[in-house]
Amino acid sequence: MGLREIELKEEYRSDVDDIVAEFFFPCLSNCIEYSRCVDFLSIQTLATISMAFENFSEGRAKLRMITGHRFRTSDLNIFTKLFSEKSTKSFKGKLIKDSKIKQLQRIVDKCQIELKIAIPNSEQVADSFSERIGIFRDEHDQKVAFTGTSKESFSTQTRDFESVDVFTSWNDKSRVERKIKDFEDLWKNKTKYVQVYDFMEAEENSLLKYSSDWIF
Repeated sequence: MGLREIELKEEYRSDVDDIVAEFFFPCLSNCIEYSRCVDFLSIQTLATISMAFENFSEGRAKLRMITGHRFRTSDLNIFTKLFSEKSTKSFKGKLIKDSKIKQLQRIVDKCQIELKIAIPNSEQVADSFSERIGIFRDEHDQKVAFTGTSKESFSTQTRDFESVDVFTSWNDKSRVERKIKDFEDLWKNKTKYVQVYDFMEAEENSLLKYSSDWIF
């Protein structure tokens, strides 16, 4: 089944919809590429995305993420091991089970996950990067874009109150193409007011901020 076969709404909102079950998981399960901008990223979120992304197991899927430069200390330590070619890949994770981290490592090693960091470089941008867009693409080249949510709130116990606006390539082609261009410009570091780095480049140049207090 492709994205076009999913019964999608134009908007999902926390008071009437289960955004994760009704939107994110069906789209993840039926796409081969997921491009996402988020302000914060945790290991728990990345692991959950990879588990929901069924096509990962067949080696056909790709995840591209751009996030801000703030991380929890424990998350940053694991991210560095995941993406560092010099790492021993020996994990003793406390946030999630080691099996999930090992699964993430296999996916990263096959270049199915790429992570970049966006950092404001202008006085006209306060604080940190917080763009909120995402694009799913399936094997038929159909696409679903969305805006409005700051992060995937995958916890079954606590979730943000949020809303998501959805656009499809078969009903709103121009809007989807605009979101794709916005993401691609960021990915290629062609966007004003922010500088985009590969994750390890940012980490090795001490550009990342971390603390035990960041909430994901």
